[in-house]
Amino acid sequence: MDQAKKNKQFILEYVNAISGKMKTREILEKYNADPGLVETIMFIDSVFPRYVYDIDEILAEGDRVVVRARLRAKHEAEFLGIPATHKQVDYPFVVGYEIQNDKILHSWLIPDNLFLLEQLKEK
Repeated sequence: MDQAKKNKQFILEYVNAISGKMKTREILEKYNADPGLVETIMFIDSVFPRYVYDIDEILAEGDRVVVRARLRAKHEAEFLGIPATHKQVDYPFVVGYEIQNDKILHSWLIPDNLFLLEQLKEK
């Protein structure tokens, strides 16, 4: 199996390990060498507990994997200045991962915050 396929499998394993579960530092550090990513995930999980990470599309090339996905969860704490609404949200994003030695070394994220804010606004 080539490196791109191995990295794609690694990300699928990672997503399965965290999706729909409380994200512990221990499980996150098993897959992540980027402390900033671990802290970000811990924060997001405090706002959207046990969020489900649904992959819509996954592409891999060499040591990089790009995922188009969505987070599904209830909004249970302040986020972007908005107090908890307890609404179910569907939060689309694109994330890129750089993988080395079976760990996420670096990542970047493009979230669709406008789509999320529209779901959280009062009606």
